[in-house]
Amino acid sequence: MPTWVVRGSFYARRGYWQPFTKECDAASDAAAREWILSEIGSCHHVNRRQIRIDDIAAAGGS
Repeated sequence: MPTWVVRGSFYARRGYWQPFTKECDAASDAAAREWILSEIGSCHHVNRRQIRIDDIAAAGGS
């Protein structure tokens, strides 16, 4: 399964957009997007509309 690098930001409770970069293994970029929305929402208790995904790219190397 390819590794995807996802960059974006989410609205933190302190009133600012917190940037993030995460890597995930997923079959497609759509699956990686869905995983990120689920992961960030679960860990930081934010709604999907409070998560901005700027870039999804296949990880290089290996």
